[in-house]
Order: sequence, then structure tokens, then C-alpha cells
Amino acid sequence: MKRISLAIVLGCAALAAQAADKAPTAQQSKMATCNKDAGDKKGDERKAFMKECLSAKGAAAAPAAGNAACEKSAADKKLHGAAAKAHIKKCTADAASAPKA
Repeated sequence: MKRISLAIVLGCAALAAQAADKAPTAQQSKMATCNKDAGDKKGDERKAFMKECLSAKGAAAAPAAGNAACEKSAADKKLHGAAAKAHIKKCTADAASAPKA
């Protein structure tokens, strides 16, 4: 029994060492970045943010500066869930289509 336990422990240690040697994948890096950007968000707001952030392509993975203003606007209006998401989506689209100064 001791030999089996020892073999299992050594096998787990070898797998852990192998996993530690690998660099994080692009998806793992993206997840870490999105998680950091999510900050204090909780519940449905965090879930929606993470879904949008993780599905973004390339450089668009970081939230736009205008998006923060839209999120603040939704919070000021005390919008939650689908209503907040719709408001932020429309606000962001309006900001993107506005003429640049």
C-alpha cells in the first residue's frame, strides 16, 4: 500500500512540475487580463463583462475608454442585467460612430 501511495505522489509531483514549465497559452493570458480588468464587478455585470472581454479579438480585448463612460452611465441610471447591457452596447456604438475631433 505504501508503494502505491508513493507512486501516486511521485506521479502527481511530476505532472505538477511539467505543468509549471509551460508558458501560459494565449487564452490563459487573455483570461488573466480580463479578470484584472473586471476589477470589483460582481454577479451578472461581471459575467457579461468577462464574456465580452474574452470573446473580443486581438487588440480589442481591452475595453475601450468610452466603454468605461458607458458603464458609469448605466450605473448612474441604476440599470442592471439586460437593461444595463443594452444601454452600454448602444452607448458604445453611438460613441464609436461619433465624429472624432
